[in-house]
Parts: sequence; structure tokens; C-alpha cells
Amino acid sequence: MNPERMNVESFNLDHRTVAAPYVRVADRKVLPQGDVITKYDVRFTQPNVAHLDMKAIHSLEHLFAESSRNHSASVIDFSPMGCQTGYYLILQGEPDVPGTANLIEATLTDVLKATEVPAANEIQCGWGANHSLADAQDAARTFLAQRGVWEQVTA
Repeated sequence: MNPERMNVESFNLDHRTVAAPYVRVADRKVLPQGDVITKYDVRFTQPNVAHLDMKAIHSLEHLFAESSRNHSASVIDFSPMGCQTGYYLILQGEPDVPGTANLIEATLTDVLKATEVPAANEIQCGWGANHSLADAQDAARTFLAQRGVWEQVTA
């Protein structure tokens, strides 16, 4: 199968050739005023083999989004992938993969120390009951344990 090139970068990625966990630059955009943003594919589980539970995804999204901003003013967004295998981390500028991996490591270390999921309530969240601190911490722990291979995208 050799599909035509698509507009969405991840649709052009052969998900059979990647080896999660990893951190890779997925896209880089220069905005009209010259600002640069970089999108990282932060893949927790092997595509089409495993996925994260929704409560883990949702809670890790809250924890990472809140804590990462304590480590970097460059964080624009941290969003889960619909396939439930990872997240997109969008940063201002062009930080390198090793620097971004350090930001991710520091943030996930904070996640392991957390005692609650921030904004996990019906006032601050659209599905406040759909959270699990323990599941988010398990996902973070598993990802951190494989820190040595994050920069290797393919087997």
C-alpha cells in the first residue's frame, strides 16, 4: 500500500515501523509573524498493539499540562492522541529533542509526586469524574523507566 501524501503529518507516518516509547519532532511551523512552533509526538505505547486507558490519558493530560509550565514558558499545549497511544506536545520555538526529553522527564517526575489530579472536578473539567491519579502515575512510571530509548523512533 502506497497512499498519497496527506495534509496531516502523522497520517504519513508508517505506524508499523515505529518503536514506542519515543519522542520525535512531528512538525515545525513558522507563523506569519515569524514565530516558530514545534510539535512533538510523545508516544507512550506501540501503535496498533497497546493503548492507554482513557482515565490515565485524561489525568496525565491535566497533570502534564499544569506541571510542565513550571519547567518551561515555551509550553503551548499537551494534547492526547485520539488513538490513545500518546500525546502531542507543542512548544514555542525550536527546542531540540534532548532538551524536550528533559522537560518531559522533569514533568513526569512531578507527576509521580502528585497527590491529586489538578482541576479534576466538574467546575474546571468537562468530565471531572473521568480521572485516575494511580493510572496516570503508572503510565508516567512506565514511560520514565524507558528514558534511555526515547530518542530512538524506529527499531
